[in-house]
Amino acid sequence: MLPFSGLFFFYILFIFFIGAIILGILGKPLKWYGFFVNLFMLWLIFGNSKKNIIILLMFLTGELALVEIYIHIRKRFNNRWILWIMILFSILPLILTKWGEQLIHRHVALLGISYLTFKVVQVLIETYDGLIDKMNPLSFTYFLLFFPTISSGPIDRSRRFLEDISHVMKKEEYIENLRRGIYKLGKGAFFKFFLGAIVSNYWMAKIPTDRNFINILNYMYAYSFYLYFDFAGYSFMAVGTSYIFGIKTPDNFNIPYLSHDIKEFWNRWHMSLSFWFRDFIYTRIVMSFIKNKVFKNKYTASYIGFIITMFTMGAWHGTQRHYLVYGLYHGILICFTDYFERKSKWYKSVKNNEKWDTVFTFVTFNLVCFGFLIFSGKLFI
Repeated sequence: MLPFSGLFFFYILFIFFIGAIILGILGKPLKWYGFFVNLFMLWLIFGNSKKNIIILLMFLTGELALVEIYIHIRKRFNNRWILWIMILFSILPLILTKWGEQLIHRHVALLGISYLTFKVVQVLIETYDGLIDKMNPLSFTYFLLFFPTISSGPIDRSRRFLEDISHVMKKEEYIENLRRGIYKLGKGAFFKFFLGAIVSNYWMAKIPTDRNFINILNYMYAYSFYLYFDFAGYSFMAVGTSYIFGIKTPDNFNIPYLSHDIKEFWNRWHMSLSFWFRDFIYTRIVMSFIKNKVFKNKYTASYIGFIITMFTMGAWHGTQRHYLVYGLYHGILICFTDYFERKSKWYKSVKNNEKWDTVFTFVTFNLVCFGFLIFSGKLFI
């Protein structure tokens, strides 16, 4: 069963909400209640087959051991190569899910493997940075396998998550948390099950299959709106559920289609993913380029960093051609946008003009929609 996908899931979820609300209003800790609820919901999600449970337990055990080993190693050795080796081991399950049939002639699947792997890599990198020097196995399990975000994010950060589960809210604080959680949960349900369903059933499904310019253009806009309502709807429900269990999972979407330029779009769309790539890939690539004087110009280093980061983001979605082109497309757009906004005197003279701002927003929206047409794979059929 997928999270937030059926009435039975919501029925069980709402029953568990009652216990969380009672404890929260009474000012009691939610950590252990949430932990055991999490175990039950994981059984509900993965328990349809023994294979799924075994793969999940193997993944958890392996990643937990890896983190514990590296925490102990890091206390004695500050070696970047050891970090890279540990990261390679941590992403092996992800590699097997992507290329298992080619490498071992067997299909391997685990729900949310990409998001789970990002969490582990974040812990390893921040351990190398000296920000993490210990990890409780149960707390790590709770963080890694937090059921609302397990299939599609948002991608939380371990230190922030662990602070939340250790914090005991007072009654007034929890009631405010509860209010925001119910609002986000309701908003997500409205987006996914109402607006997303309308776009899917009464717009996308009505588009003729003939490949001509009008139909492709129509599909481009329909798919872009469907993707937003479906994905943002899931994310809002995940965040809302988290709030009710006392965990302030960060928001993932902030009206992205009203972005002024493509850089702002990536600060509003799938924010936890874009910020993860910014912090753990782009920033470190550019710092390495500058430190080793690979490029004389810092902007060249930045642009190469953008291209590598966005191409990696595309490959993360899959190795099919349309995903790779999608990543390169956005990398090139970001570079061009930054260059244009830095160099164009005309842009600097009109960037605060409301009328031109509307034009920039319109252009950005259409560039984003074309990107989603690439992402959908329809452009290459």
